[in-house]
Amino acid sequence: MAISDQFLAELKYKSDIEQIISSYVTLKRAGRNLTGLCPFHSEKTPSFTVYPENQSFYCFGCGAGGDVVSFIKRIENLDYLEALKFLADRAGMRLPVDGQDEAALKVRAKVLEMNREAARFYYHMLTGDQGKGALAYLHGRGLTDKTITRFGLGYARDNWDDLLRHLQQKGFTPEEIISANLASRSQKGGAYDQFRNRIIFPIIDIRGNVVAFGGRNLGESGPKYLNSSETPVYNKSRNLYALNIAKATKEKRFILAEGYMDVVAIHQGGFDNAVASLGTALTSEQARMIASYTGEIVVSYDADEAGQKATKRAIGILEQAGLTVRVLKVEGAKDPDEFIKKYGSARFRMLLDGSSGATEYALSKLKTKYNLELPDGRVGYLKEACGLLASLKSPVERDVYAGRLSAQLNVQKQAIEEQVKGFIERDKRAADKKQRRDVRVMSAVASGPDNVNPQRQANLKAAVAEENLIAMLFKHPDYIGTIEERLTAEDFVTDFNKSVYERMLDKLHAGGECSLMALSPFFTDAQMSRISWMISQAAVKSYSKSDAEAYADTLLQCRHEKSPEQVAKLSGKELEDYVKSLQAKKR
Repeated sequence: MAISDQFLAELKYKSDIEQIISSYVTLKRAGRNLTGLCPFHSEKTPSFTVYPENQSFYCFGCGAGGDVVSFIKRIENLDYLEALKFLADRAGMRLPVDGQDEAALKVRAKVLEMNREAARFYYHMLTGDQGKGALAYLHGRGLTDKTITRFGLGYARDNWDDLLRHLQQKGFTPEEIISANLASRSQKGGAYDQFRNRIIFPIIDIRGNVVAFGGRNLGESGPKYLNSSETPVYNKSRNLYALNIAKATKEKRFILAEGYMDVVAIHQGGFDNAVASLGTALTSEQARMIASYTGEIVVSYDADEAGQKATKRAIGILEQAGLTVRVLKVEGAKDPDEFIKKYGSARFRMLLDGSSGATEYALSKLKTKYNLELPDGRVGYLKEACGLLASLKSPVERDVYAGRLSAQLNVQKQAIEEQVKGFIERDKRAADKKQRRDVRVMSAVASGPDNVNPQRQANLKAAVAEENLIAMLFKHPDYIGTIEERLTAEDFVTDFNKSVYERMLDKLHAGGECSLMALSPFFTDAQMSRISWMISQAAVKSYSKSDAEAYADTLLQCRHEKSPEQVAKLSGKELEDYVKSLQAKKR
């Protein structure tokens, strides 16, 4: 695809990387740059850095990096063209595309159009004469017409092709409808509706697009809930039900509920901060999405065994994303919906405010395993509890819970602290051992193949010189004359760095701007991350023209030196000539 440099330059001007990334990540100023928790891997200490000066980002933890296009590609799960369109739409610009690329965009747009039409169809089925039974079911669950409209709930009749026929009348083909996961292929080669005899919950992304559906069974056969499979517009790990509403909440926290109905009921109760994962266990991507909007979350899963297992797993994932996690304990009702109906929203808010911290919740679950009336039970509980306290990062939190355990079990606090200290030392030894093992593994990986620049390891001195030349050109494009006086692109030793340098030369010689956005059409995400890494290394350096000359000379020297393996293969005459050439250079 050929996108003009002029368009990319204007898009870059209107797509400030700090503004865009800060809508996904909480950033803090660190000198001229900004740091935050990486949205692409779980971490508690920020290693994600945004460089406003050159409009780039780089994570020193996972290696993700690039420009604003690279960021949108990763965070929104889009390809290059879709990311450009996303940014162009945001900036009020029209993306110029050729025929092939326009076709790809049309596929995505058509799926969204079918989803939107399907949502309308399901809603009209629910609110029309044929949906009276389904509507009565929702009213029986306590939902008001206002709530039903707000969430766009719908109804799929127990027929095989209601939606299929409707969408075909709107001009869509069966193949297109199947590609949107709104219909399935029958064994005889025909098609039938994906959702039948179900309450329909449209899944809407943070931009207001209907991207998928969930369906609650009204009959006896089939799964209770059926969810859309992944499509060109939908990745279930990167979406949350009702996040499109919760993202605008004024509440200080989010509520993580178990399913669609739980979320809808909590919202109807006056709490617009509830979300749910989508027919799957909570993922780290979803946790990081939540963390981009709030610092605290209350987990409200079912009290049964499956719900408690899910709660325990969710706590770890949410804490890894840097969130403060609390756990809701509903007493006097089976779930938040029933609690709000019985006691009102004010009491539910008190319940939220009094929800257990993750540590308190874990201790209460541990306690149920032991008979604390027996000495053996108390010892077993204390040992496990001390192991839990040892895992806490905050000494203050450890001290508070050690005091509470001491009072509850009539055991000296000093004894508990000694036991916790022993567990901390044990865990530290295990962590040190793992770290040494990880270092050995990483060393093995580092000495292995480099998928981005496979020639780097064998030509490290030359590659480092090349990387510095590339980095300084981003910082000082006016140094190009100094560099070109000494070498050409053919003098680069590694093919990847050579290709980057050649692209930069093309832009500079054409009088254009040499920016990451200008390079992004030509390189993969991994390659863009490597280029961003080069820039991040240069961010702390001050380059001069003499540095440019020095790196160019180093590269030329490396270019004309042969490796030991190459020297070993030289004939007697070739070796003699090579030695003479080296001696001449030294003179």
